[in-house]
Amino acid sequence: MNLSKYIDHTLLKATATENDIIQLCKEAIEYNFFAVCVNSSYVELCKKTLENSTIKIASVVGFPLGAMDTLSKIKEAENAKNNGADEIDMVINIGFLKDKKLDLVENEIRLIKKAIGNNVLKVIIETCYLTDEEKKIATQLTVNAGADFVKTSTGFGTGGATLEDIALMKSITQNKIKIKASGGIRDFETAIQYINLGVDRIGTSNGIQIVTGQKGNEQTY
Repeated sequence: MNLSKYIDHTLLKATATENDIIQLCKEAIEYNFFAVCVNSSYVELCKKTLENSTIKIASVVGFPLGAMDTLSKIKEAENAKNNGADEIDMVINIGFLKDKKLDLVENEIRLIKKAIGNNVLKVIIETCYLTDEEKKIATQLTVNAGADFVKTSTGFGTGGATLEDIALMKSITQNKIKIKASGGIRDFETAIQYINLGVDRIGTSNGIQIVTGQKGNEQTY
């Protein structure tokens, strides 16, 4: 197993500087991670820093609350793609889901996927705020809308990924789309548990610690 290729090497903190992002990219190259995951303002910088490498660039959209209007999310996704993002990690409108405005949630995902075309779309449902039934519904909406991944968490909510949530989400996806686990995965043993359960990607700021067998720090992202 090439564990490094499961890792989206992530830095989404508000305090991240250009030098921090450049360092993130250099680490991704050194450890051969699948992608870096950054806020959309840093996509161009990543594109320049990762030139001539195989590392993908993932940009978050509507992050971390998901509560901005759909047009803003679409525009952010389009800009990120145009600036060099290969993948988009969008946050659903959690309030709409809880209000049972399911058509709005599904349509937003579908519109963003249409806007980015063949680029990969990961949909963050922020499991820590949802009941089990809402997790199932959000996962099914993600499948229906044609996204490529459903993703557990932003890493900025009250909790991150759990093995129980992955099992629940997998029961809905039925391998029609992939699953990304994020939030709180900080060491090799934990990462392996998630991979064995069937996740295809792990979002973490502790990728180096994971692939080198060290303990990660408490900062999720």
